[in-house]
Amino acid sequence: MSFKASLLHFIVMSMLGFAAFPAAAQGSGNQGGPVQLVGFGDSLMAGYQLAPSESYTAQLEAALKAKGHDVVVTNAGVSGDTTSGGLSRIDWSVPDGTEGVILELGANDALRGISPEQSEKNLDAMISRLKERGIPVFLVGILAPPNMGGDYAERFNPIYRRLSDKYGIPLYPFFLDGVATIAGMQLDDGMHPNAKGVAVMVEKTLQPIERFLGEIDTTGK
Repeated sequence: MSFKASLLHFIVMSMLGFAAFPAAAQGSGNQGGPVQLVGFGDSLMAGYQLAPSESYTAQLEAALKAKGHDVVVTNAGVSGDTTSGGLSRIDWSVPDGTEGVILELGANDALRGISPEQSEKNLDAMISRLKERGIPVFLVGILAPPNMGGDYAERFNPIYRRLSDKYGIPLYPFFLDGVATIAGMQLDDGMHPNAKGVAVMVEKTLQPIERFLGEIDTTGK
């Protein structure tokens, strides 16, 4: 090969290399496919007595896609689950390849009067395990019901903020904001949201979760 031909070959290959580098740098853990989110929680996440398409995860996925996000939101909610139950299944309910977890647990702990200190310990352990696996967490808070009394609420309600601060993770303070105690937003039990109530929950959490998706894109998981 002549000197000119060798030089031209070198230049072409260098240009190809530089052109390919940005694409490789921007690649994500899912090789350019949809972002894989898991909604991990209790009946509020599972969609108690609702059609699958009416659940929080289904409505959230639809809302995110309508905003142009390529995302899949898998429903890993289990009705009746406590933080202890969540801790026992966190490893196998969140599969490899998950790029973000929306963690919502604690409502059943409060309803059963479980020690807030134990609830916090369980949530802490779940977040720690997910962080060890390199999976970002979006934490969703719950407020203790009024019938549990002021002392219980003072011990329970701050646990989500403490965990958010401890791990530097985003927090949505109250999952049922705009739904709890609002007429026409609950099922007949007066506790669980109906499809309309879930739509409000999705509307209120949409922007924070969009920011969460942006953080996942920036870090590349």
